[in-house]
Amino acid sequence: MSTIKIYHNPRCGTSRNTLAMIRESGVEPEVIEYLQTPPSRETLQALAAATGQPVRELVRSKEALFTELGLDAPGVTDAQLIDAMLQHPILINRPIVVTPLGTRLCRPSEQVLDILPQALQGTFTKEDGEVITPASDRHT
Repeated sequence: MSTIKIYHNPRCGTSRNTLAMIRESGVEPEVIEYLQTPPSRETLQALAAATGQPVRELVRSKEALFTELGLDAPGVTDAQLIDAMLQHPILINRPIVVTPLGTRLCRPSEQVLDILPQALQGTFTKEDGEVITPASDRHT
């Protein structure tokens, strides 16, 4: 079993790019298509805690359902956000990647490079044509 997990939506370009970068590092991750197999409450809470980000960061605020459910209202609690994501997995922001080096919401997809145990094996071209170089060649 892989030591890397990606909570993935194959219809999302950012998620597809992130998955491809993980594979370009030489690892085949465990791919969890969260719309088909939603995480449990415990898993979602653990993912949020592991990212070190507020729960709100894991919610897709651009999804129409976010506004329809009133999740943009002041005072909405983390528990209410998690309840909404459990009832409507489309509200889970993606991709979330778990590696031995950390857990991260990989938006933009290059965020995954900071938590991959191995660097990219070569240059990587994203779907939009942007070229990403291996970590050893990156000047940040």
